[in-house]
Amino acid sequence: MNHMLTDTAHLYWNAEWQKADGTSPWAMPEPWAIDHVSTLPPGSHILDLGAGIGRHALAFAADGHHVTALDASEAATAAVAAAAFTKGLTIDTVQAPMTDLPFETASFDHVLAWNVVYHGDESVVRRTLAEIARVLRPGGTFMATMLSARRLPVEQAKARGREISRNTWVFEGEGDKVHPHYFCTGTDLLSLLWGFEVFTLFDRPHVKPGSWHWHLLAERLT
Repeated sequence: MNHMLTDTAHLYWNAEWQKADGTSPWAMPEPWAIDHVSTLPPGSHILDLGAGIGRHALAFAADGHHVTALDASEAATAAVAAAAFTKGLTIDTVQAPMTDLPFETASFDHVLAWNVVYHGDESVVRRTLAEIARVLRPGGTFMATMLSARRLPVEQAKARGREISRNTWVFEGEGDKVHPHYFCTGTDLLSLLWGFEVFTLFDRPHVKPGSWHWHLLAERLT
């Protein structure tokens, strides 16, 4: 597998996932992700890309879908497997980088990538989006979040940062921003989505003020 040099944030998150439990904010699924999957036919094949401790994968499996939870972190896939066993759910867990998805072409009806694709430089983002397009069936849906360029001044106010390549920044201090992160405008993002028809695209903060993310729902073109 081709582990790209800037795709390293999972090293930070591996330690975080070892500490996370059911009280973690990362254990709560996002309503938009759940609402969309509720519109899919029963038994749809879903890839939760960057699954973390399984907040979405577990909910999708409980709703009767065939779910694969992929993460580059060993601790994440172990947590998903343990939670699925406890809840009596069947989830395929795969530890692999997002840039080289170990699945056949057109394997999935839906791919969710919540807070994951932007962990790397533009080459990582492009490779990951190309892989998502490859594993989605024509007409399949793709939901994701991406870091907004509107977020960049917020990070710059908190810590010293430097742009290591186009739109890609690292910041000094604690947290995962010491690893490369890609910040984009809406125009940037649309230019990267080759092979997709975009249905929904909006920019809003997550839980914390200033935590701007693009929210995307698209369909794989035939």
